[in-house]
Amino acid sequence: MIKYALQCERGHGFESWFPSSDDYDAQVRRGLVECPQCGSLLIQKQIMAPHLRLQSTQEPASRQQGSLEPVPAEMTGDEQLTALPAESMLKLRTMIREMHAHVQANTEDVGAQFAEESRKIHYGESEERGIRGKATQEEARELHEEGISFLPLPPLPDDQN
Repeated sequence: MIKYALQCERGHGFESWFPSSDDYDAQVRRGLVECPQCGSLLIQKQIMAPHLRLQSTQEPASRQQGSLEPVPAEMTGDEQLTALPAESMLKLRTMIREMHAHVQANTEDVGAQFAEESRKIHYGESEERGIRGKATQEEARELHEEGISFLPLPPLPDDQN
């Protein structure tokens, strides 16, 4: 996992975690990274100082902050990141699967025509209904600028393997 300091085109700063640098790039390209303050999809990474553990005798940050899950002191930083969120990650994976099942059961798949069909529905040229499909980052940005509401779905956890 990697934490990035991010900033939107309007200067709003925020932080977010990603499985890897490649995952960050893929999510930005797909329009899945959005400013929590204004909803902008034009996001850039900011300069960050890395967190370094200088002494092996230091307690992990999770213990210093009163974490509920103990972390063995002999674990490396990467192992700690993997061990800490195990239960939380399982819950998150389950929630994502349930969300995908709900969306599939209650929407029509319009595939690559998502942006076009979203506009037709928004402007009353097509019947109002729930749809799902795929859009490029540019299409998502344009839909957002037009005030057309949509929600990017996170990929299913197993799709990352």
